Amino acid sequence: MTSDTPVSRKNTVLWTIRYTLINATYFAAFCTIHACAAVFLLGNGFSNTEVGVLLAIANILSAIAQPLIAGIIDKQGRLTNRRFILFSVIVILLGSTILLFSENNKLVIFPVFALIYMIQFAYQPVMTALCFEYQKVGCPIVYGLARGLGSASFAVTSAFIGGLIESNGIRILLYINIAVMILSAILIFTFKKPAKPVSNAGAEDTKSSTGSRSLGSFIKAYPAFSLFLIGVICFFFAHNMINDFMIQIIRNLGGAEKELGYANFLQAILELPVMAMIGLILKKLSSKRLLLISGVAFLVKIVILIFATNMGHMYLSQCCQLFAYAVFIPAAAYYVSKTMTDHDQVKGQAFVTSAITIGGVFSNLISGVILDHLGIRPMLITGTAVCAVGVLIGFFAMLKLPARRDA
Repeated sequence: MTSDTPVSRKNTVLWTIRYTLINATYFAAFCTIHACAAVFLLGNGFSNTEVGVLLAIANILSAIAQPLIAGIIDKQGRLTNRRFILFSVIVILLGSTILLFSENNKLVIFPVFALIYMIQFAYQPVMTALCFEYQKVGCPIVYGLARGLGSASFAVTSAFIGGLIESNGIRILLYINIAVMILSAILIFTFKKPAKPVSNAGAEDTKSSTGSRSLGSFIKAYPAFSLFLIGVICFFFAHNMINDFMIQIIRNLGGAEKELGYANFLQAILELPVMAMIGLILKKLSSKRLLLISGVAFLVKIVILIFATNMGHMYLSQCCQLFAYAVFIPAAAYYVSKTMTDHDQVKGQAFVTSAITIGGVFSNLISGVILDHLGIRPMLITGTAVCAVGVLIGFFAMLKLPARRDA
């Protein structure tokens, strides 16, 4: 019953705060890099199509890199979750510094921005795996709360970033990103597991006897998850379409960068209560059912935008984040943690993020072209159709196929 002791509560608070700060810096930078990607690139002379191509290339590289990195980490060699995160932060820091001196230079901006965009996506699942790795050696991190506060960090950054861009220009994105990455490097460098496990909880796990699987054996072992990933690609085709080209959608509704910041703030701050209470929610609904709920919410979110005529409708669409992304991310993390062996954990988390980025690839390639040639509404109708297919796939995968098929 040590979980009720003052010492245990103190350890929970301390470890959760430390992990929360890592999440907070990550998502502050996620705002400056990902949420403002189109603003930054358009401000440096890129067209919508060029923005789409650049982000598609970055997403392709990320989708390829994530399972490869996970496979290496799963072998439990010198490359650990923590070391890869620290390496990623340093790369983003250096890349942001280069961009600071490359204004309107497409030849430099294209590869460097694609690299930092890619590497930030690549280490997102590793951060999730880091939490569960530390939990298994007895570090009592409350994942849902930490992840929710990460979204709150994104929300706070979003609330101010639009006004800062309007008054200071797009270079402010790089200054903020550099400062956040320096802080992030310090936090991660000092985030070390205790020399001895805090407790034996999770130290012994019969699931861990299985070695790291090949892609084929992974699909056979987890049929529901593997098919559901196709649905995830469709969900995030629509989700990335909205996020990556949000500034154009908002301008079409009469808004500007300040409204972009408010819209991002709204959707991100709504993630906090759901993620913070995910442990309680999972006692009422399984992670499998939560994933299906999130798919439907992604669909409703983009349908609203098809018929939007003002910023009020935009904000209503963003409120769907409460049931879409806010539910999907922790539910997917817990689904992987519950159904997969220890040696498949990092790979499972990586496949989720790979599916998200693949959705981004197709969205980036198609959305920019549709936007340049046909406009906002045809782009959103396309996203709605793809997302609807994803919902059908998701329901079949989770309700008809077994979660795990042991060899």
